Amino acid sequence: MTLYLNLAELLGSRIEQGLYRPGQRLPSVRALSVEHGVSLSTVQQAYRLLEDNGLVSPRPKSGYFVAEDRQLPALPEISRPAQRPVDISQWEQVLELVRATPRPDIIQLGRGMPDVDSPTLKPLLRSLAQLSRRMDMPGLYYDNIHGNALLREQIARLTLDSGCRLSPADLVVTTGCHEALSSSIRAVCQPGDIVAVDSPSFHGAMQTLKGLGMKALEIPTDPLTGISLEALELALEQWPIKLIQITPNCNNPLGYIMPEARKKALLTLAQRYDVAILEDDVYGDLAYTYPRPRTIKSFDDDGRVLLCSSFSKTLAPGLRVGWVAPGRYLERVLHMKYISTGSTACQPQLAIADFIAEGHYQPHLRRMRSQYQRSRDQMCDWVARYFPAGTRASRPQGGFMLWVELPDSFDTLRLNRALLEQGVQIAVGSIFSASGKYRNCLRMNFAARPTPQIEAAVRKVGETALRLLDVEHASG
Repeated sequence: MTLYLNLAELLGSRIEQGLYRPGQRLPSVRALSVEHGVSLSTVQQAYRLLEDNGLVSPRPKSGYFVAEDRQLPALPEISRPAQRPVDISQWEQVLELVRATPRPDIIQLGRGMPDVDSPTLKPLLRSLAQLSRRMDMPGLYYDNIHGNALLREQIARLTLDSGCRLSPADLVVTTGCHEALSSSIRAVCQPGDIVAVDSPSFHGAMQTLKGLGMKALEIPTDPLTGISLEALELALEQWPIKLIQITPNCNNPLGYIMPEARKKALLTLAQRYDVAILEDDVYGDLAYTYPRPRTIKSFDDDGRVLLCSSFSKTLAPGLRVGWVAPGRYLERVLHMKYISTGSTACQPQLAIADFIAEGHYQPHLRRMRSQYQRSRDQMCDWVARYFPAGTRASRPQGGFMLWVELPDSFDTLRLNRALLEQGVQIAVGSIFSASGKYRNCLRMNFAARPTPQIEAAVRKVGETALRLLDVEHASG
């Protein structure tokens, strides 16, 4: 990545996390030049980019300052500790979200959909078309249960960026990350087992636990640093936990990146209590900083971490191509995949392998990371402008999801019903909890480039929330 972009992202993340407050003077151009070993012009370019993004403002003969008018919502509260493992609920609310089909009259802010309109995806579409025209029809045949060898080779190379050293033989290609997660859970756990999860947590993994007759133990989670290791250790002492399911990089829905030292400490805990870790890294390549963060798997020396990901968030969900590096559980995962879907569809695997091998993947990622970061900044500004006073919001460090917290008594199920009548859909917070917590929270997607239509939709969310709060206060 260009040096000035890298420096701008670092300074921008420090501002987002509150290390520099509105109106505070930032380090001088010369000081940053010495600290980071870059030229003065590189620092000046970084500051100009931050100025264009509305994060900083220059003052003649005084330097650069954090923009005074940038008022970000406070961070969400740390989730409360769970008392015991619970059976998972909320399927009806999840179903309402996932069976929504694209409609021109609905602005969809709830689904985990990346922007698929980028011109950097055109080579992928060409590959798919060329495969369809080939006389030998390679996309119509069964492939290895492990997945296409060319694709596994490319994935193994990509994982070097996250600190892993995997061979193609270590990988299993799956039908999306969802199958990677479900095959991994079934490979490790039996019905009735307890799985520790970060909270709030991805609804897809929890609904898999529900379907397999397992219980979830929600662990308090910090919106900047991730799952509480102290609470997790207490839970490991108290309960026979079989698996820790976690999304440490660009978490869904909170967006944090767990610090590296905490990732290592989590792995140490798992080793001490002999527990497996299911690591969902589906958003990891979309971290705003470069190089991208390391995975817990990259520190794993005894094969207890099952690393899952896919191309659904980085390329397009309709491809349905994911993968898992199951470590010591490889044979069990293969068996679970065989009895669920068998081989994964071959044509999209071949197209993705070609897209990566031809050098198109990394430029596409760079474009999307930059776009999503700008969209995040805009979405945070809209929330600060249009939502009720006291609204809290996450500070995503990657991906394209924003978590919003309204007053404790608020009901986002009611909000979503009112919004659907106005042509807007959100993801209600309760689906991100095993027991239906976070009824006062919601998740919004900011993948698309900001438009007046999206701003109007976010404004409807904020104004409708304010109206419902006023009704609640009047009746209370």
